[in-house]
Amino acid sequence: MSMHLLLTDNTLLLHRFIQLLEELHIPLNTFHFAFSPANKEMQEKYAGSTWIKPLSVKNSVDNLIQDYILIISLHSKQIFPAALVQKVRCVNVHPGLNPHNRGWFPQVFSILNQLPCGATIHEMDEQLDHGPIIAQQPVDIESWDTSFTAYHKILDAEIQLLRHNLRNILNNEYNTFKPDEGNVNLKKDFDALCEIKLDATATWREHLNHLRALTHGNYQNAYFMDDAGNKVMVSVTLNKV
Repeated sequence: MSMHLLLTDNTLLLHRFIQLLEELHIPLNTFHFAFSPANKEMQEKYAGSTWIKPLSVKNSVDNLIQDYILIISLHSKQIFPAALVQKVRCVNVHPGLNPHNRGWFPQVFSILNQLPCGATIHEMDEQLDHGPIIAQQPVDIESWDTSFTAYHKILDAEIQLLRHNLRNILNNEYNTFKPDEGNVNLKKDFDALCEIKLDATATWREHLNHLRALTHGNYQNAYFMDDAGNKVMVSVTLNKV
């Protein structure tokens, strides 16, 4: 039996993917499932499980090339080595509308720079969130969206894309197109956004965009340092009425 591997670090998407396999009548036993060894939450949740396991892509290249004809990355935080993507068809489900804001937290940067946002399924090459595009779906970010609400819109778009394209991806029956190079944001770019400079000058629109881009549920991202040296966390609540 030809085997496929799903590699993910997102528990919610993992279970939505399994539900999708059932919906599409794709046998569950054609897939193996794995997550990153550095993912402590999943390590604890799936300790002792036989159907999903931690897997280091970097340390398993030879075995992956031997064992799989297709590897799907669904919000995996691991970098796929060139030797792997050159020998095995690797497909990435990416929470951004390539080539715009490739890399870290695309919805954060789309709120800030107004570049298009959405979901993309693409073949992987040696570059970050780069390679021929199989399918993509734009997602509108409204004035009342935060990073959190925009992100969950994107998750829904990703599942929709998989619903319409997964069977063709498994059968290697699809066309691709090559995007422009676009732009890339790294973790250091996100980290640089998090400190709010109290004396910075901007419009209210820019200030609000900055705060809502960094508001993501219970995550504490934005902060400022007060005159006494205290670190004060900041988030914003937005409601459409």
